Amino acid sequence: MPLWGSKSKPSQESANAALESDPKNDPVASASQAAGTEWLAGHLNHLTEDQEKKLQEFKKVCEENAYYKPRSDTEEASHDDATMLRFLRARKFDVNGAWGQFKDTEDWRKENAIESLYENIDVESYDAARRMYPQWTGRRDRRGIPVYVFEIKNLNSKNMAAYNSTMSDPSATAETHKSSKVPQRLLRLFALYENLLRFVMPLCSQLSRPHPDTPIVSSNNIVDVGGVGLKQFWDLKGHMQDASVLATAHYPETLDRIFIIGAPSFFPTVWGWIKRWFDPVTTSKIFILSSSEVLPTLKNFMDTASIPKQYGGDLEWQWGDMPNLDDEARSLVGGLETPPAEGETKPGFTKGPLLFKGDKIEILGKVNGESRKSSIPVPTSQSGETKPPAEQDKAAETPVNEKVGLENAAETPNGEVTA
Repeated sequence: MPLWGSKSKPSQESANAALESDPKNDPVASASQAAGTEWLAGHLNHLTEDQEKKLQEFKKVCEENAYYKPRSDTEEASHDDATMLRFLRARKFDVNGAWGQFKDTEDWRKENAIESLYENIDVESYDAARRMYPQWTGRRDRRGIPVYVFEIKNLNSKNMAAYNSTMSDPSATAETHKSSKVPQRLLRLFALYENLLRFVMPLCSQLSRPHPDTPIVSSNNIVDVGGVGLKQFWDLKGHMQDASVLATAHYPETLDRIFIIGAPSFFPTVWGWIKRWFDPVTTSKIFILSSSEVLPTLKNFMDTASIPKQYGGDLEWQWGDMPNLDDEARSLVGGLETPPAEGETKPGFTKGPLLFKGDKIEILGKVNGESRKSSIPVPTSQSGETKPPAEQDKAAETPVNEKVGLENAAETPNGEVTA
């Protein structure tokens, strides 16, 4: 009988026992892997000879089918190598499988005019969506991977109803997508993923980190499920599943790890159906932490300055806040910060869609139907510290690739896709 049909609730002790009886990922072992170079296997500049050949073969297939343009003397490649490698890793370097998913994604992007959507979305609509999904804290882990937080309890029926009501306003839909048959909630979600791909990751790739030759292509997520009832979980099932399905299909290999904290007594039941959304490799990236494991585990991955205070760290950041940048990130994109709101000490941050292009930041979106498209320069003394993507791709074509013998370290059955 399903747990939600029972009048009695299990104790916290029995919930913990149930979680422990289920095969559980080891956060200590995962932290050890992250501290070394094993996690870099299959990434740019860390390819085996066979993986390098597969990359070139994959690009050739995409080019022959007019889905990819290589770099020329006058133009950059249509897609950088780091992007192409995400699709190959998702398919365990099976070129045909990667090509199928890449084609589907490029067709989906064209059919939904994703770039136009991101450029023209209403800023307030975008920000309303931002408050409904994982939010970037402005910080990174020790490898340079951005840290996001998702507090589920804030997605209560009142807040969800208020959010859904914003979609009935015709002005909330980008002018370019008025005739789209795709639900407004999904269009907004598409835009949030584009921000990860086109602003947060490129920015983090420009900041100092242990392996600057390898672009940042994923995110870490702290998912706080504390204070959430079983009915709320059930009501949010579709909302959360939208994001997981989209990531798996069209934004593969953008998830590094998920840390689930504050699990209530009934969470074994919830976990039973949540894990069905993911393939085995993705579930291997999810860690359900007891209260005593939260701070030690997070500290294994990131400095206390990158951990929000509510989880035992030093970072002044609460759910709903805009990114609280560290000094190095501020030196690049500090021009996006705004004066603190009344009664606040932290600076604000420019809302809406943004692009990080190495030497400049583009501010996109519309306000009251009018485009606000503009750009601000990135200080040259900072923007030149890390190779731009084109040079990183070029480096991958030289024989300096690390010979990593871990090509099959994390496998899924053939044909499965990892997020």
